[in-house]
Amino acid sequence: MLRTTFVICAALLSVSLATAVADDVQKPNIILINCDDLGYGDIGCMGSRKHRTPNIDQLSVDGLTLTDFYVTSGVCTPSRSSLMTGCYPKRTGMHSNGENQWVLFPGNRQGLNPNEVTIAEQLKQAGYVTAIIGKWHLGDQPEFLPTRQGFDTWFGIPYSNDMGVGNGRRNYPPLPLMRNEQVIEEEPDQSQLTKRYTAETVGFIEANKDQPFFIYMPHTFPHVPLFASDEFKGKSANGLYGDAVEEIDWSVGQIVHALRQRNLEQNTLVIFTSDNGAAQKWGGRNLPLKGFKGSTWEGGMRVPCLMKWPAAIPAGTVSREIVSTLDIMPTISAIVGQPLPDDRKIDGYDVSALLRNPLEETSPRETMFYYYREHLCAVRHENFKLHVRPARTKASKTFEPQLYNLANDIGETRSVADEEPEVMTELMILIEECRQDLGDGDHPGQHTRPPGQVDQPRTLTQRPTAEQAQPRTESN
Repeated sequence: MLRTTFVICAALLSVSLATAVADDVQKPNIILINCDDLGYGDIGCMGSRKHRTPNIDQLSVDGLTLTDFYVTSGVCTPSRSSLMTGCYPKRTGMHSNGENQWVLFPGNRQGLNPNEVTIAEQLKQAGYVTAIIGKWHLGDQPEFLPTRQGFDTWFGIPYSNDMGVGNGRRNYPPLPLMRNEQVIEEEPDQSQLTKRYTAETVGFIEANKDQPFFIYMPHTFPHVPLFASDEFKGKSANGLYGDAVEEIDWSVGQIVHALRQRNLEQNTLVIFTSDNGAAQKWGGRNLPLKGFKGSTWEGGMRVPCLMKWPAAIPAGTVSREIVSTLDIMPTISAIVGQPLPDDRKIDGYDVSALLRNPLEETSPRETMFYYYREHLCAVRHENFKLHVRPARTKASKTFEPQLYNLANDIGETRSVADEEPEVMTELMILIEECRQDLGDGDHPGQHTRPPGQVDQPRTLTQRPTAEQAQPRTESN
């Protein structure tokens, strides 16, 4: 009882101190850039030799590189739900679309529950003006749109860019380009999307330069089908994939330049990351990690992450501490002095101390769980990672648990299960605790919440007739 009282008092004191710090220091502007399917090794500062990414690499030079940064899923929707809420997808029911599929599709009845608290809602409470410029993919019904989830404005697409007319696999309606809650174009010219997102972002910075702002910029690319504008098409050493990556790099440069021109660079936190690893084909690279998008190998769920904030983050620093997209919402909330909701379980941690002093501080996160849809497949605790299911299948009666020491085997090449029985026991306990908490397959979790659902879902645009639908040569 005494220990419980002490923990509660310490937590209250921490909130009070965070609020006091936020009141004494000017709140930073925040720009969160989230690429779609960008791999761990797709940028120069993470080892790419095919892609020229000087502007992204400069974020690393000027800020912090997190080498052990994780998403919570190998695909779009569940991963993005964690970035917005600080919760595992299983916690919020966003691990599937309710129809035994992994991501949301046009006209699905499910989406991010409006009762969940998003990073945008946290920042609105702290006095920020908020915008999303890019891909949402957390529900296309009115109740689930970003303008109902804490964002003042939205310009972008509601789901992946392959979910449009002529995909070849499904009779999709035309891909909509949205302005807030209105469709302003059908099947927009995708070669211009990165440029248009960038122009919108620079315009938003100019319009709101005198007040704290939050921009969430989830890029459409390098998800397939791949596109690039004429200035970048055919200019990279890696086909359309490289062209798209290098145009994203140009976009980063334009945004940093806009901040610098308006004397906002010093007190703006820029975060650059990806929603999951690169796909197995098209040209992406996750090396030295094993695996690709959709898997629970490291290559599916460990992604690049760079953070630049000259007023607070030391330049040219690297941290090998475990950090996750789960931690973004709690960390930013702490930075701006906005308490987290106390009526629900949130899986993220405040890692703001690590950002400010990455050479001495450790991350409060020691453990990450890896899910494939509803199935718990693996756990990492400190340097050891235990696979209890195959990395891309639902189950296997013959699968033997595999243990890897990521400190000296980042590529998950040699299991040390027989050599580390105590570690195996410890990690199996963590697996069982997670099964009870979040669930696993048909086993329900004790602390999960339902997704949002509507009774009569409708698509944002009208589905074409069979005669109108023409297959594309490029599809995911």
